[in-house]
Amino acid sequence: MTIGGTGVMLLGCLLSLVVFVGLARLLRPRLGPVTSVAIAGFCWTVVCIGILTLIPAQWGIGVVPVDEAQTTCSLDYGGPAPDGFWILPGSQRLLNIAVFVPAGALWVLAVARWRTRWVLAPLGLAALALYSLLIEATQLAASRIGRACDVTDMVDNIVGVLLGGLLGVVLALLLRPWDHRPRPTLGA
Repeated sequence: MTIGGTGVMLLGCLLSLVVFVGLARLLRPRLGPVTSVAIAGFCWTVVCIGILTLIPAQWGIGVVPVDEAQTTCSLDYGGPAPDGFWILPGSQRLLNIAVFVPAGALWVLAVARWRTRWVLAPLGLAALALYSLLIEATQLAASRIGRACDVTDMVDNIVGVLLGGLLGVVLALLLRPWDHRPRPTLGA
């Protein structure tokens, strides 16, 4: 039995969206709309990145024979990259950058309301960069499902994280999540 393809990836992302919309609704009374949506959105993007990068890109790929499976991570920086998915046409490199931008932006926006944001934001962005490295290592370990480890992907993902972090700073300055005051509850 095989599983994979863009449809399966989209279905997984849509199903997980339901869970994280619920999380945002639970967090909203305490944290306000901006922070609650940013936290839930960040969690959702991290799950979607996992789905997009660890499920086989083609339906019916099956298992790659052992003698054809990748044994080392490709160090051919900027080497041949396939076209992107139909969702985002263009190069695979652009897709790798674009998929990490929302996670970086939402992380910075999620922590912007707290005084420790100056520590939390860079730590979270570094953790996202490590997540990219973990994904590539997992793709290498699971190369028999038709995924491949590539240093170009790592660099592009980290560029996406950094661009997202910058976008998150701009969004935080515009949306000012630190101005939210919790609503008083009845009987308090």
